[in-house]
Amino acid sequence: MYHFIFAKLYQLHNKPAPATGIGLFRLLYGIVLFQEICFLLYFNHLIFDPIPYIDVEFPLIPFFLCLWAIAALYIIVGYHCQYALIVSYIFWIVFVQFTPMQRDFDGGFDAFMTGAGFFLLFMPTDKAFALDQLRLKLSTPFRHYSQHPKPTVSSLSYYLPTLICLGFLYFDSAIHKLFAEHWRNGLGAWLPSTQPYYVSAINMSWLLNQEILQKTIGYTIIIFQFSFLFFFSYRHLRPIYLFAGIGLHLGITLSLNIYPFGLGMLIFYSLLVPFSWWRCLAKALRPTQPLLLVYYDKDCPLCNHTALTVNHFDIFKCIEFKDAQTFSNKQLALSAIPLNTLLTDLYSVDEQGKVYKGINTYIQILIKMRYPFLFGWLLRIPGIYHLTKAIYRNIADNRQRIPCNQDCMIPNTSQFKLSSFYGRFFETNDLQSRKNLKTLAKALFIICLLQINSSIHYGLLYRLNVDTRRNPLTLALTQASNSIVLLSHSFIGITPHALYLHDHFEGYDSVLAITYNNDKGEEVWLPFINQEGRILAPHWGRVHSMWANIAVTPNIDVTRLNKLIMKITAYWSHRLQLNLDDTLFTIKIKANSAPSYWVYDLLNKNLSGEWSNLGTVQWKQQQFHSNLNQMLPDHTSVKSTYWPTAIPE
Repeated sequence: MYHFIFAKLYQLHNKPAPATGIGLFRLLYGIVLFQEICFLLYFNHLIFDPIPYIDVEFPLIPFFLCLWAIAALYIIVGYHCQYALIVSYIFWIVFVQFTPMQRDFDGGFDAFMTGAGFFLLFMPTDKAFALDQLRLKLSTPFRHYSQHPKPTVSSLSYYLPTLICLGFLYFDSAIHKLFAEHWRNGLGAWLPSTQPYYVSAINMSWLLNQEILQKTIGYTIIIFQFSFLFFFSYRHLRPIYLFAGIGLHLGITLSLNIYPFGLGMLIFYSLLVPFSWWRCLAKALRPTQPLLLVYYDKDCPLCNHTALTVNHFDIFKCIEFKDAQTFSNKQLALSAIPLNTLLTDLYSVDEQGKVYKGINTYIQILIKMRYPFLFGWLLRIPGIYHLTKAIYRNIADNRQRIPCNQDCMIPNTSQFKLSSFYGRFFETNDLQSRKNLKTLAKALFIICLLQINSSIHYGLLYRLNVDTRRNPLTLALTQASNSIVLLSHSFIGITPHALYLHDHFEGYDSVLAITYNNDKGEEVWLPFINQEGRILAPHWGRVHSMWANIAVTPNIDVTRLNKLIMKITAYWSHRLQLNLDDTLFTIKIKANSAPSYWVYDLLNKNLSGEWSNLGTVQWKQQQFHSNLNQMLPDHTSVKSTYWPTAIPE
């Protein structure tokens, strides 16, 4: 197996690929990460305070979240990518392992975001859509941008993260699905979409009521997940898996209120786009002829910086820079301008032959580049135009022209090559690369063993109810396996993917909500769960998981339920400026159905049920009091210690 892995790695390592997909993957990862940090900042008191706004145990949480957000912004723009990714990876581990994020607020996607962050550390993330690539070009300011080679990367950068973060995940998840009755009945996608706690604001009853279609989707998902690991790398099958995967996770994003999970999985499909498609897309989006010719002074460092910077951000290649000292006499619009005058400003000519100079050239550059056209129009506004024109004139008249010699044509790129783990590992001589690939093959072999341990232990032995605790040897192996899963889950994101199975929905026969009495004695619904039983935005993602997966389950643990009701009521009392000691909260309950067989219009039936009062909770002198212990004696349960805490319920 080791020799097979090494042979495949060597083959893929020697196969160049465009850097576009890697750069897009890094950018999208940064966007998803940034929105999640904003979510954590918004709900920081609910998530991190033992008692929101009353017992603040982590006062520096917002500060560290802001530092994390800065790292995410650096990842998005590709500035100091390696350092930003290291900081982000450390923050993921610290926040997930040492705060209530995992215990009570597992967002369902922390594992694969950690895994993605780990692999990004070793990917060439600074090759495309990155300011680091611009820094590399600016390290040789007198080298024309056309002389810089187009960055390429090893195909390994695409295949390895896809194999481990998607292929292993899907295969493990498919094993668990075979033990769930509703998945075997083809209703795996249908059932969660009929539960009030799980649906988004979009009512998709018209789609859910198509039984044959829903069963087709359910069985297709199982086939897709089982086969992805083995066939996604085949050139002719990649488009099929690409569109099927995008459809699957786009459906999750739109139909369920766990949108971070759907978005987090979607970003991996930028790595699955066939390489030739990037070239075809570039050819389709770029004009056959430049839309604007800009003439610059090649002996001016500032002009060279401008040319390199504009070319870097000109992703559609609409602008072309030419040396003003050697421009063609065929450009009749410029032929009457003396060279000395031509070198004092940045002149340009559009496709209609119209000449622009100075700040007007910059306006045309922004407009012709397409996507920043709003900034170009903004610069035309009187006042702004005159201010920017004065600033431009001051810079242009005080710039210095330094003649270039041959030494400045030699790029100084060593510091950039060694600035990332990818450069140190792959951008070396052939002998060192071969040694590094052998090390990588061993690491990949270990990762495969970690995944096999997780899949066999929790996907087969646990599901088959094999009791491994009777024999001392098997008990020791079980404990060791649990420890290995916890380590792989924490640092690489390898964990059992037993999501939304029969042990999650079987017996999910009721949903709860919270109301309170206002100053007029009127009953008002807390803006958390509405009269239909849907969890309202923005309480989606990990807050949804807290309530729908931990507080309210088929077997309700009253102690945990009271704890989370305490957090919700304290949080919203502060947000709504309620007098906590004078407010009586009522816990509402209504029937819910989660069958493993087909039921027509089940979503609307679950949404339209009638509520009744289950019990009340109230606060006295910042002490929480609940009578739910007497109301739910038959629903209390003790969580099994055999099922590790790393696995979602």
